Amino acid sequence: MTGPSPASVPAAAASSAWSPFGHRVFAVMWTAMLLGNIGTWMRDVGAGWLMTTLSPSATMVALVQVAGTLPIFLLSLPAGALADLVDRRRLLIGVNVLLAAVAVVLGVLTQLKLMTPTLLVLCLLVGGIGTALMTPVLQSLTPLQVPKSELRNAIALNSMGFNVARAIGPALGGLIIAAVSIHAAFYIDAISYVVVIAALLWWKAASTPASTEAPEAFGSALRTGLRFALNAPELKRTLLRAASFFVFASSYWALLPIIARKELGGGASYYGILLACIGAGAVLGALLLPKLRARISAEATLRLGTVLTIAVLVLLATVRDQIVAAVALGLAGMAWIAVLTTANTAAQTVLPNWVRGRGLAVYLTVFYGAMTAGSLIWGQVADHVSVQVALLAAAGVGLLALAIAFARPMPESERDLTPSMHWPEPAMKLDAADDAPVMVSIDYRIEPAQREAFLAALDALGGERRRDGAVFWQVFEDTEAPGHFTELFMEPSWAEHLRHHHRVTQADADLQASVQRFHIGAAPPVVRHLLARR
Repeated sequence: MTGPSPASVPAAAASSAWSPFGHRVFAVMWTAMLLGNIGTWMRDVGAGWLMTTLSPSATMVALVQVAGTLPIFLLSLPAGALADLVDRRRLLIGVNVLLAAVAVVLGVLTQLKLMTPTLLVLCLLVGGIGTALMTPVLQSLTPLQVPKSELRNAIALNSMGFNVARAIGPALGGLIIAAVSIHAAFYIDAISYVVVIAALLWWKAASTPASTEAPEAFGSALRTGLRFALNAPELKRTLLRAASFFVFASSYWALLPIIARKELGGGASYYGILLACIGAGAVLGALLLPKLRARISAEATLRLGTVLTIAVLVLLATVRDQIVAAVALGLAGMAWIAVLTTANTAAQTVLPNWVRGRGLAVYLTVFYGAMTAGSLIWGQVADHVSVQVALLAAAGVGLLALAIAFARPMPESERDLTPSMHWPEPAMKLDAADDAPVMVSIDYRIEPAQREAFLAALDALGGERRRDGAVFWQVFEDTEAPGHFTELFMEPSWAEHLRHHHRVTQADADLQASVQRFHIGAAPPVVRHLLARR
């Protein structure tokens, strides 16, 4: 029912960029999401063009994109917590029913000529809420569809599928708007969600829980996700680079309806063609990306995408030719997919399974926050000055993003994030429901001459303790016994401490081993678990 297991696919295929399609579940879900995204892009084209007929304001046109991205910025982290806690299949089915209902409402209001700018934005906000709930859940399911060796290829193919939809959806939407009506695009969007629902009803394994541990409370899960993000250096660097790019690259997305209609004198069909050019460029970029990544690093790919986007913004601001603009936006699509796929892949590969939904939600929060802020800023600049100034200002921010790229390069190496399970079970057997805080102490004896090197290694280990559950961590030195150190870390409950046991990865085990190499004496470091008593 769920297709062949990952192990049934020949190992030789794993090196192919297309090998994930050898897994029936991946192929079915990829196709369903392709059709769903085509419908969504048709809706977005219809909404953007409809707003230009309802209001001449660049800010109102930019609000169409804001309405879609702001809920994702605000709700991604709660949605990510849900992805790690609830039945993901049921959640996705419910969300797609909501999105289909939004599309029907848009179609009916438009067909009856009852649509206003405010109603349009409100409908898109509800749609954005649905997307916010769905996106981190969908991304967290990718590891269930392919083996780990093919995860990078699967992420790239998912990004390509999104951009294939971006190529087909806008062009199809523009044609339908021009030949039939705007409301027809909304109705087709509603039908596309039925396809996604059918695929989810078929894929029963989508209900597989993200973790086999006892479920966390929702508030605790949120705090744990944030604590992980704040103490994961590789993830923080990825978030910084993503934000610095998307805040300026959002400018041509937000202003494209105005650029097509007012700056280049095009109609609905031309607007659809421009969006299709971006999508076609993104598809071509996705096809070329594996070959590009074989020759240059992820960091070089991000820098190349940044430079290309800056050049496109300058062209759009200075050239008034429809063909040149279409070609430039094709290049923008290539740059977009290169940066989007590279950053998304980096975010996924630094996240262990137990926090994948919440970690991806943090990434999506930053991504859509940058898109939302950028859309508002560039819409305001276009309204108060001009579209040309807004595009050139965005290009200037792009130069700042390029400077950040040199100052904060992306992590290149991949760590082994499979659970190590090397921590021995505590001798103290307690009910996991006990909510009293736990203090863990570890006593080390080292050569005094190794003090600085030991503290540096222990400080790195402290980051892992805080990331995986500790709300307090500190190291203490015995002033009367040189070389005697005690590491202390506190966790909010016994249940949380037991979860920490299962969260430690192979990479963390290597880090712990590097600390324990400094310990001297026949006996290992002494570990104690202290439970708070009222």
